[in-house]
Amino acid sequence: MGTKLKKTYRFALFTSLYITLILSVLIFIFEWIFFEINWTSIFFFILVCFVVSFFLIQIRVEIFIYRRVKSIYDSVSLLDSASLSKSKITTDIGSLKSEVEKFAKDKKLEIETLQVRENYRKEFMGNISHELKTPLFTVQGYILTLLDGAIKDKKVRKKYLNRASKGVDRLLYIVKDLDMITKLETGDLNLHQDDFDIIEMIDNVFELLEMKSAKKEISISLDKNYERPVLVHGDKERIQQVLTNLIVNSIKYGKKKGETLVSIEDVNKEHLIIKVIDNGIGIEKEHIPRLFERFFRVDKSGSRKEGGSGLGLSIVKHIIEAHQENLAVESEFGKGSTFSFTLKKADDFKQLNIKK
Repeated sequence: MGTKLKKTYRFALFTSLYITLILSVLIFIFEWIFFEINWTSIFFFILVCFVVSFFLIQIRVEIFIYRRVKSIYDSVSLLDSASLSKSKITTDIGSLKSEVEKFAKDKKLEIETLQVRENYRKEFMGNISHELKTPLFTVQGYILTLLDGAIKDKKVRKKYLNRASKGVDRLLYIVKDLDMITKLETGDLNLHQDDFDIIEMIDNVFELLEMKSAKKEISISLDKNYERPVLVHGDKERIQQVLTNLIVNSIKYGKKKGETLVSIEDVNKEHLIIKVIDNGIGIEKEHIPRLFERFFRVDKSGSRKEGGSGLGLSIVKHIIEAHQENLAVESEFGKGSTFSFTLKKADDFKQLNIKK
């Protein structure tokens, strides 16, 4: 207990002193009235009385406190015995108080965490149910219509089968994305990292999304002309998926006749940062912390009309984290958004700087 006496020792010490003092005064008065005062016997009595009182009181207090403390430990252990120390039960009330307070705080934090997870689970189940039932009901509706007799009409049959096929494709798209996120989270999806030209990849993504951007009259371009390759290290297929998801997102939430710009900048000798910048509708501040959650949509009505699984940004997050890189978002509602992520430079490219 350091330089201080244990609390039960102090209690026994002072109580013994009080008892010894009272009894000594009574003995002194008794001898003074009836006998001749014998100072030797009085001092011996004081010593014996103090020692005996101290040990009796200390032993009784230890037993009393131990029983009470053990009762508290037994009661708390019914909740979670693993939370409390496995050391010998202490009779120090102060130590017990601090340990039980810590136990209570830990349990409170655990309960709050479980409540947050439960709310997230309920919302996730609701979202995935909504995402899956829409194409399922669509496919079911077309098939039931065909079974009810529409299958005899060749034109109707072909049209409905094509629409049912699109619904199945959407279901497969959602399941495929969910499977990918699960593998990324559990580490089962192996990244095949190699050196590649990020400029060439961006051009390929632009070509793939040319019709989609033209339909919404949104221009997609690089911030400047790059005369030589910009080599980075990573999983080429997964990084292309990241860029595709981010640019598709910028088109989906972009304004008509808007612009999406992709820029590449130096961070340091080891890393580059790729930014996808748009002048679309932007994102309100309260939604930004939840952007990368599965199925989270800022505009729940309009975004579903645009298609997609609702998992694009969540996939982006997991792929970048699997590369052990950083992902960030900046947005101002009504003015646009900037999504950025870092990538490791290829070894042969580290000595070169990208000038703006």
